[in-house]
Amino acid sequence: MSRRSPGLIFAVLAVGVFLASLDLFIVNIALPAIARGFGGSSVAGISWVLNGYTIVYAALLVPAGKIGDVIGRRRVFAFGLAAFGVGSALCAAAPSLGFLVAARVLQGVGAAAVTPTSLGLMLPVIPAAKRPAAIGGWAALGAVGAAAGPPLGGLLTNISWHWIFIVNVPLALAALLVVPRVVPEIRDPAKPSLPDGLGTLVLVAAVSLATLGLVNGSDWSWDGRVIGCFAAAAVLAAGFVYRSSRHRSPVLELSILRVPAFALATFSATLFFAAFSVMLIGNVFFLTGVWHYSVLRGGLALTPGPVAAAAIAPFAGKLAARVGPGVVGALGGILFAASSLIFIEYIGTGRSYDTIFLPTMIIGGIGVGFALPSFTIAATRTLPPQLLATGIGAQSMFRQIGGALGVAAFVAILGTPTAGTILGRFDDTRWFMAASAVIASAALLLVRRPGPIALPVQDAPAGDDETPPVVTSAAG
Repeated sequence: MSRRSPGLIFAVLAVGVFLASLDLFIVNIALPAIARGFGGSSVAGISWVLNGYTIVYAALLVPAGKIGDVIGRRRVFAFGLAAFGVGSALCAAAPSLGFLVAARVLQGVGAAAVTPTSLGLMLPVIPAAKRPAAIGGWAALGAVGAAAGPPLGGLLTNISWHWIFIVNVPLALAALLVVPRVVPEIRDPAKPSLPDGLGTLVLVAAVSLATLGLVNGSDWSWDGRVIGCFAAAAVLAAGFVYRSSRHRSPVLELSILRVPAFALATFSATLFFAAFSVMLIGNVFFLTGVWHYSVLRGGLALTPGPVAAAAIAPFAGKLAARVGPGVVGALGGILFAASSLIFIEYIGTGRSYDTIFLPTMIIGGIGVGFALPSFTIAATRTLPPQLLATGIGAQSMFRQIGGALGVAAFVAILGTPTAGTILGRFDDTRWFMAASAVIASAALLLVRRPGPIALPVQDAPAGDDETPPVVTSAAG
């Protein structure tokens, strides 16, 4: 194959995207083992292993993409691989929970650098006719990571939870060595301004404080410390919006939020991902803590859900293009909510995996498969081409923020249950999932604007646009 072969370039970039997606799912199944490894850490403490990654990943997605446009997307992608690999090695060697959370933050930095630049590096070298398939393949990597996460995490954690991080290191290193030889450097010829660094820090602080208040609410008896966290988060969020309205290169382009379809789709995605994150962490703790499954058995037991989502998503995308993303996405949200209500009604301390848990989890997975492509389609079909990349980045950011707040809500609702209250507490978390999914569905149903779907293309090959991206040789 040629050094410039689109297939080879896609394969190299896919490694980074797969790792970033995998680590959103593989860690969930290992959380009970990690908690035991650090002296029986609380659910509140161990939740930061997820949220430290997610919050930083969310806040840096848009800035990382903009930095890549300025200094070179390949350079930022390579930095992301290196940061992710080093962060993974540090996670594996972590001597304490605090150290592990800090290393997960470094992983989040790497994942944020890899995700937007991978698409920006891939599309300019792929013929226009093949871009929809390439975008579908790029998006499918997330589904593959989701499906592989539980069984792979369970298998590796059965050896030691350290292995869920060790496995990342050789993959990141191999891709890092190949990138300079295969992937050409690409920059934005318009030479955009560097992104707002202070605004990024303000966003991280705002989401972190809101998460801290939720996570520690029960331990702090919902006293003034919690109120202080929420108040400070609100002030910082207002400051972030104000700064975004004034900065020449803001983290969030406020203009896209004035597009009703985009705003509704993004609001819906945020709520749905909050519910989705509760499902991911809640099922792990239920299977291992209530039904006392081993980590390996729990990982295998959770696999059918993401497999169902991955199987239905391509069909859902085509259906959304035909009948509208609002209807398809709302159907997904209702199915997801229905699965939560079935769990509330029928799941107890007695193991009923084959008869109740498995079919109900597949129903929820089908709901996820219907919902996920609908958010992107609903958000991007009304944006002009020059705002597509910005819109996708912004919605991805809000999805991850929703996920972080969902994990925090799970911790706050579950609290520290006793044997007599644990089922009721898990039911409360499922009520939260159902309510969030229903509201998300209602918001998505309001997205009614017809019209062709705009493909989320960041760049086009030379000759397709008046200002093609600057592509340099693979060697430099």
